[in-house]
Amino acid sequence: MSLYLSHVTLTYPDGAARVTALDDVRLDVPAGSLTAVVGPSGSGKSSLLAVAATLITPDRGQVVVAGTDTTGLGRPELAALRRTRIGIVFQQPNLLASLTAAEQLQVMAHLDRRAPRTVRARALELLDAVGLADQAGRRPHQLSGGQRQRINIARALMNDPDVLLVDEPTSALDHERGAAILDLVATLTRERRTATVLVTHDESHLGVADRVVTMVDGRLRADTVPAPA
Repeated sequence: MSLYLSHVTLTYPDGAARVTALDDVRLDVPAGSLTAVVGPSGSGKSSLLAVAATLITPDRGQVVVAGTDTTGLGRPELAALRRTRIGIVFQQPNLLASLTAAEQLQVMAHLDRRAPRTVRARALELLDAVGLADQAGRRPHQLSGGQRQRINIARALMNDPDVLLVDEPTSALDHERGAAILDLVATLTRERRTATVLVTHDESHLGVADRVVTMVDGRLRADTVPAPA
């Protein structure tokens, strides 16, 4: 399954006028591939993720998530789609201070009322996948910034999403830890066959992406190119 945006336009009110955040955007991200989106601040990258996540409905255009055309879907249907088909890795992990690493993940699956034993096993599996199997019982204050971001990624994968949306995951990390996080995102994308969109200002590690696109003034530049070797 893939993520597909076609002729997407999004505007925001600005006094008596409207500002165009996304201008006729087209993007196709196949399953098992990672597309990196770069561009200056205010260019529309965050708006692109919000629309792809179905958190904002565009003025015009089509958003297809894992074969489901989201056009015309109501709030309950969109919420169910996000819960089962979309994983979001936020810029800041925002982990709950009172919960262990495993419990951070379990909270997500409890929304679907899964059996506790199944949820626990899934959480431990994903912690192992991100290299934190031995940290399952630790709380956020006992973990490094890189470890907290790995938990953030594992949490986004808890419900086995088809689409993974990643927002500036290295912004609070040093160069080495940032590289490790992006390598992890790329590896999980291919192993778990997600259609992944990564928004980043850090252009030093774009080699992990299958494709790099540049957003300027709400438009994806026509000279979309493969990621550097």
